[in-house]
Formats: sequence, C-alpha cells, structure tokens
Amino acid sequence: MGKITILIHCKDTSGIIAAVTNFIHENEGNIVYIDQHVDRQNETFFMRSESEFNPETFNYEDFKNEFKKNIATKYHMEWQMYTDDYKPKMALFVSKYDHCLYDILGRYNAGELNVEIPFIISNHPDLKHIADSFKIPFYHIPVTKETKDKAAQQQLKLLEEFGVDFIVLARYMQIIPEGLIKKYQNKIINIHHSFLPAFVGAKPYHSAYKRGVKIIGATSHYVTEELDAGPIIEQDVARVTHAHSINDLVMKGRDLEKIVLARGIKLHIDRKTMVFNNKTIIFS
Repeated sequence: MGKITILIHCKDTSGIIAAVTNFIHENEGNIVYIDQHVDRQNETFFMRSESEFNPETFNYEDFKNEFKKNIATKYHMEWQMYTDDYKPKMALFVSKYDHCLYDILGRYNAGELNVEIPFIISNHPDLKHIADSFKIPFYHIPVTKETKDKAAQQQLKLLEEFGVDFIVLARYMQIIPEGLIKKYQNKIINIHHSFLPAFVGAKPYHSAYKRGVKIIGATSHYVTEELDAGPIIEQDVARVTHAHSINDLVMKGRDLEKIVLARGIKLHIDRKTMVFNNKTIIFS
C-alpha cells in the first residue's frame, strides 16, 4: 500500500484544505493530486485527494482513526478513504444484448479495469457462452412476475456471498428491486440508450428516427428507486442526419453505450465520483 485516496464533503467553511493538507504532511504523506469544488447554492464543500506514503512506516488504520478524530469530526465531514491495494469486486447483470458485456470483459482482460469480476447474473441463458469464454461464473436467475421476489433474494445472496462492492447493469432489461437499490446506494451503474429524459420504450432508435433527430446519445447513471432518474455519471453524443437508417442509428447508439458505460465504470473504480442531492460531482 502506497497511495491513499480521500473523498470528503461538508459545510463550506474556511481552513478545510489547510487542515487536510497539513494533516497529510504531518503524517509524512506526499500529495500527488488534489481538487475541490464549492456548491455555492448549498454551501457545501467537496474535495478529492491522492497522497503517497512510505509503505514501510505508514500505518493505515492509525492514519484513518486520527483523520476521523482530528479532521473529520471537527468539520462534520461525510468522508471515505481508500487504499490503492484493494481491487473492488464488480458484478455484471445482463440480459440478451451482448455489446456492452463484450466491451467490458475485453477491457477487463486487457487490464484496463482494476477490478475483480466474481460472476455474471442474467435473467436469460443466452450469454452464458460469453461468460464461459472469459472463465467467469454465470448464474441464470429468471425474473417473472411470479418469481421476482425469489430472484431478488438469489441475487442478494450471491452479492453478499462474494462480497460485491458495486454492480454494473450491462443492458440488463429488468427493474432492480428496491431492497437491492437501498443496499447498493450509488453503487449500481446503468447505461441508458439516450440522454435523460428522452425517447422511452423498447425501440428508442426507431422513435428517434421518426422524429428526425440530429444527435443520439447515451447516459451512464447510478440507479435509484425512480426509474432512469438517478445521478448522471457520464454522457456522450454522435451526430446523425436524415441519410442514416435505423440500423445506422442502432450501431452508432451501441458504440456510444459501450464507450459511455466504460467511462462511467472507470470513474467509479478510480473513486472520482461523489453524489450529493441526486447530482454527481465528477473529479478530473
């Protein structure tokens, strides 16, 4: 362990940055990144820092306890602290669309995503062969009106058993149970096939085509109880014209979905997202 990432937010007041940086310096840390933001409307201060320490002399638990006692309590902070030697565990939920799943697993195999993937859950068996090819356990948990409660229990049991830190919905076409959302608050990442709010329903690109849109987009966001209304992590667009067919829109849209979801996942893994009042602060 050599690097510590600290995320904080609290009521804006003078002296916070000095207090945090002095504390790190006093503990023989070297700050390699620091960024802050003040929400003037809500009088709230946000900060993210990365600091390096000598692993031979640094005691993480002592540092964390002293930070809580001397800094966090004084400023009434909401805060998180992370070490760089822990790989978060990411569960993947999928249905029948495979483009996001292939993209995530390809990036994972290439070492782009610093996570462990303990398993893939799907409400259909169709994509099991992909999980098998990447040697990742695959669990088929059907979801129907009659079985949704049982399915939720099975999902939660697996998540707890494997100590999953966050969930990625790689085009998982089911409503996430409220209990799961509460347990993994701001830890379930979804990809939506447009800007939000936008064209809803099963065929968004068909609707967009009929309206003659000039751009199509994709949105990565955290899941909340209100459908497709969670804090937005990342968005992007592609320009289209009247000359593009529906298939062109679908292909361009799927490319966007892969890119935007991957960016959202990376931002979460790198601890660069903070959620406040259903809005995200995304640090560079």
